[in-house]
Amino acid sequence: MPVALAALVGAAAPSAPGTAGAPGAGDPYFPLSGNGGYHVQHYDLTLRYDTTRRHLDGTAVLTARTTQRLSRFDLDLTGLTVTGVTVDRTPAAFRRAGQELVVTPRRTLPAGRAFRIAVTYQGTPTPVTDPDGAQDGWIPTDDGAFVAGEPQGAMTWFPADGHPNDKASYDITITVPQGRTAVANGALVAQHTAQGRTTFHWREDRPMAAYLATATIGTFQVQRYTTRDGIEVYNAVDPREASAAAPVLKQLPSVLAWESTLFGPYPFRSAGAIVDHAPGIGYALETQTRPLYDSAPDLTTLVHESAHQWFGDSVSLAAWKDIWLNEGFATYVEWLYTEQHGGDSAQKAFDALYATPAGDALWAYPPGDPGSAKNIFGQPVYARGAMVLHELRKAVGDRDFFRILRAWAAQHRDGHGTTAQFTRLAERASGKRLDGVFHTWLFAGGKPNRA
Repeated sequence: MPVALAALVGAAAPSAPGTAGAPGAGDPYFPLSGNGGYHVQHYDLTLRYDTTRRHLDGTAVLTARTTQRLSRFDLDLTGLTVTGVTVDRTPAAFRRAGQELVVTPRRTLPAGRAFRIAVTYQGTPTPVTDPDGAQDGWIPTDDGAFVAGEPQGAMTWFPADGHPNDKASYDITITVPQGRTAVANGALVAQHTAQGRTTFHWREDRPMAAYLATATIGTFQVQRYTTRDGIEVYNAVDPREASAAAPVLKQLPSVLAWESTLFGPYPFRSAGAIVDHAPGIGYALETQTRPLYDSAPDLTTLVHESAHQWFGDSVSLAAWKDIWLNEGFATYVEWLYTEQHGGDSAQKAFDALYATPAGDALWAYPPGDPGSAKNIFGQPVYARGAMVLHELRKAVGDRDFFRILRAWAAQHRDGHGTTAQFTRLAERASGKRLDGVFHTWLFAGGKPNRA
């Protein structure tokens, strides 16, 4: 947006010419998600939320490093009023352009330099509507907020480099009315109450994509314990969901232990669940270390969201087109869990899906190429994505298949992975040419023919 179309606030323009950072990370599905010219290393978010007025006051301090000479850069932020921006504690010019907060520091930043951005903001956060019609972001509830950011909702409550390819550590401090609990990612560092308000300080020291951050607020029953493997568990459950959630959450340690035997050590130090009472949302999300559920989950959903801690959270996407690496994997883990706990085999689950007629939505598009943002959470990504992995398992055998999954989780831990990298790993680990399997099941349109 030209400067003439938006007010310029703050400091003067930079004193030396430089290069503006790109307004997006280049993802074809979400062109304005993420930003160019820098990498965020840490977010320090300080929030205060009035659950009655639904008003949020926030200060975000981002520690970042330039990846180019940088005269101007963007942050993803929508719907909130920015009251000030500084770069290295010096006031900076800023303007709003749609979901972009465009910042012009007083001086051009050299390439490779660490710098500090501070943004103060306030307002009533509202969710975004995604291309598939679902809402994500800061979603108000009757006692607080359900905060789920996939794929683009982080920008509804903090200024972010919002694409999954930019991961950072986080400190999230949230002050809420006494009697409410605010739950975020990682470990609870501190909690104190004063003058009718309670402050919760959470820290996630492992790299995390912005969409996996949460700051969910409500009236929760809290359970804390440490597993035999030393994982600190924090469960927050809405009392209206407590009786239904209890028998499922009781199995969390055994689910994590079972998944660890298959995929390698649990990738974080903290775990748990946030079980809200949020009718109408219609989904759960694998928020890092502490999945978020809109109601009491069943065991299958718990297994699925827990599997994402390896596949999606620790190993993250480099592009949304590769979403099957998250959802196809977590769905196949559901099949494995059933198979290894006295239920139907994964082959039976595969066969039941394959019996679906050719014109069914299951075969509408290939999981490796959903085609557009509105399709990334469709059945082909989940179910046919799991079918890809089952065909791979049959092609290479169980021994190599589980070696591939463990190697994928280990080699890309705290980082990113692409479909091309996964297919190369599978061929390398198995010693087999697998282009036929991947072409037929991952990329070909329509219902594949069985070999």
